[in-house]
Amino acid sequence: MESAPPPHRRAPLPDDDPLAAVRAGAWFSQLPPALRQALLDDGCLRRLVPGQTLFARGDRFDGLYCVASGTVQIHASGESGKAALLGLLEPGTWFGEICLFDRLPRTHDARAVSAATLWHVPRAPLERRLAQHPAWWQAFGRLLAAKTRQAFDYVEETQLLPPAARIARRLAAIAHGYGNLPAHADAVLRVRIPQEQLAQMLGLSRQTVNHALRELEARGLLRLEYGGIELLDLAALEALD
Repeated sequence: MESAPPPHRRAPLPDDDPLAAVRAGAWFSQLPPALRQALLDDGCLRRLVPGQTLFARGDRFDGLYCVASGTVQIHASGESGKAALLGLLEPGTWFGEICLFDRLPRTHDARAVSAATLWHVPRAPLERRLAQHPAWWQAFGRLLAAKTRQAFDYVEETQLLPPAARIARRLAAIAHGYGNLPAHADAVLRVRIPQEQLAQMLGLSRQTVNHALRELEARGLLRLEYGGIELLDLAALEALD
């Protein structure tokens, strides 16, 4: 699968705080102060080069991750070699929590699309903290529940919505960091993702995606640019059916 540029333009992180996006993420910023501090105390930075695999399906659970900078893609590959792109994870997004609950191996592959910096909270200290503070499980349950709701939404959209509406809603979701960007971040209006990868993500043909994007452009909801898509009416894209 070819590498892609980061999905959308965002202000660079301050040089003196490589964890700025982690701190600002919607889930992390709403945690109890003691849990926030524990995740910061127990974690460490990991840097990936473009194309580097973080973990593969079947790997042992080694802890939770949060994207601090760059982009990580979640994908799966079949025996035939065909790949399914499941998501592009943006700064502020935590992932890997499924294994925290079921203690089973990784469900999918994760690799860096661009150069990426990750905040890694290893399994051992995380499990010790949860043993000491059982009430903190609720916070991780909310993280898992939010993604479960999102997955159900995508299944529903696949069965009920035409391609243009599915594409519009997914572009809006990417622009919002799949719910991980704080509410004041509406200024992020440019998505950078190849149409081929957008088609993979939605299970549509490249031709169908191109036709739908042209239709949305004609309606004044977005503007196609070289290497990107400018979202002109985020609210309308999210509400399209």
